[in-house]
Amino acid sequence: MDFSLTPDQKMMQESLARTLAEASSLDRVRGFAGDPTDQGGDIWKAMIDFGLTGIVAPQDVGGLGLALLDAALASETLGRAVAPVPLMGVVLGPIALMRGGSPAQQAEWLPKLAAGELMAAAAISEPIAGAREGAGVTAAGGKLTGKALFVPGGMAAGLLIVADRTGGLHLVRGDAAGLTRALMPGIDETRRLAELAFDGVAAEPLGGGPELLTALRDAGWILVAADTLGAAEAMLEKAVAYAKERRQFDRVIGSFQAVKHMCAEMAAELEPCRSLVWYAAYAFDAVPGEASLIAAHAKALTSEVGRFVARTATEVHGGMGITDLLGLHFWFKRIGLNRQLLGGPERVREIAARLQGLAA
Repeated sequence: MDFSLTPDQKMMQESLARTLAEASSLDRVRGFAGDPTDQGGDIWKAMIDFGLTGIVAPQDVGGLGLALLDAALASETLGRAVAPVPLMGVVLGPIALMRGGSPAQQAEWLPKLAAGELMAAAAISEPIAGAREGAGVTAAGGKLTGKALFVPGGMAAGLLIVADRTGGLHLVRGDAAGLTRALMPGIDETRRLAELAFDGVAAEPLGGGPELLTALRDAGWILVAADTLGAAEAMLEKAVAYAKERRQFDRVIGSFQAVKHMCAEMAAELEPCRSLVWYAAYAFDAVPGEASLIAAHAKALTSEVGRFVARTATEVHGGMGITDLLGLHFWFKRIGLNRQLLGGPERVREIAARLQGLAA
């Protein structure tokens, strides 16, 4: 099966890259990272104008109606640019509503999400990756109580998709009484993670059962893997470019065998990740029977390879690699956070083993 991109997909990636080069330059990312109160409104506006906010939302509500593969390609491009865009909510919000929302819920929320009038965020980490002590959400009598941690985009979201301890999913309005938010410190300053506290917060249940949480988990894994793929590709390219211009002993360092091998090994490790991530995104819509296992493999592999590329690319840059002026640390830390989002590789492999009947 040929998994080369279509002309439209290539054009979308190239157009998004150009948009990000203007709206989310490295200087703009540095400004966002240095100011915790900066919600990136100008970057979000550029994404609305581009149409990214409606990438998977149906056309009849103003979206583009594209597949998860297209969203993964966008995620790859965002990772390459270390752009502070909460894509996970952009994608998981409409998927949750399309697969589990009532007609009334879909009519109320999908047009707003597609138009970028508000952001969605998915608080689903605890039943997937395991809950820390004191975390987890309990649902009773149409209300939620507890805490959800590590919610990407949760600080600014106007709609929350929240998983309770049993895996049930609920819609919560961003202005709901009893909902409080706190910014969680993290290594990746290009994205805002929220701690959400629920004190008897009114919630609307979503249908779809456990299968809906599984679908959101798989889509989330794929988006994170694609983001890591893009970030690692950028680090590899920067390492190769630096090796071609940095001189030592009157020779460019790229002429030294050790440096050549470092760059070649990064490329060799990274190349299989691309086809795996793309196939996982394709399978989500076209081969649902394989989707969960392939998504798990994509998340676990890119987590390991991404860490290797981040470390090796930094080593190629030598002391220059750890300076803020270069900015390489933005990609390094983004890959580090991606490794743990929705479960580290050990946790994801454990789930993959259960899917194959290899573990209880």
